Amino acid sequence: MSRKEALSTFIQQIHSRPVVVKLNSGVDYRGVLACLDGYMNIALEQTEEYVNGQLKNKFGDAFIRGNNVLYISTQKRRF
Repeated sequence: MSRKEALSTFIQQIHSRPVVVKLNSGVDYRGVLACLDGYMNIALEQTEEYVNGQLKNKFGDAFIRGNNVLYISTQKRRF
């Protein structure tokens, strides 16, 4: 399996699942992945913002521009 195929498979597996999105600034966003495009632009639902591990805000929906994303990680379902 090529790297591109592996990435595509990963994205398909995490769609509609809880994820953690870490930004270059160190802020974490946790929510349900609604959409992800080729530029790493991300749409989340049921989003929570964490700064230094502390919950700061809750949003219904959030859009994160791809150039701010350090990584995306799956998390255990807690919703």
